[in-house]
Amino acid sequence: MKVAIIMGSDSDFPIVEKGYSILKDFGVEADVRVISAHRTPDEALSFAKNAETMGYELIIGAAGKAAHLPGILAGCTSLPVIGVPIKSSELDGMDALFSIVQMPPGVPVATVGINAAGNAALLAVQILSVKYSDLRVKFNEYKKQMAKKVFDKNKKLNDKLNGGLK
Repeated sequence: MKVAIIMGSDSDFPIVEKGYSILKDFGVEADVRVISAHRTPDEALSFAKNAETMGYELIIGAAGKAAHLPGILAGCTSLPVIGVPIKSSELDGMDALFSIVQMPPGVPVATVGINAAGNAALLAVQILSVKYSDLRVKFNEYKKQMAKKVFDKNKKLNDKLNGGLK
């Protein structure tokens, strides 16, 4: 299991880091690279064209502003690509969101919310779990733990409210 996380700038890493950590927690090998669709287009094309032969099974592309990176990657590979729009100061990430989500027919990019690298990693885990059953088991356990946290918070709140009425 190997995922590439490609970001347009190293300034995107604080956002991308959460997704990287989630992949590591699930035992998924993840490589992080800075490749710009605009400043290093040849490198972006070369990476996407060779990603599968390098052993990658999925690509997460994170970019802000014009955010062409995930689309460029998707246009040059048959691997699944998940786009993460990065919030910029100018348009609060809406520019990146629209750039990534509005792909032309035949070049799909799964797109998560603005700065939602964690959800991109979880979606990557779900996609990979189709092939790797051990990953599906881990993901199901993750979902159970999320539910338990909600139940625990509900109990704590209700205990506080009920205890305060006595």
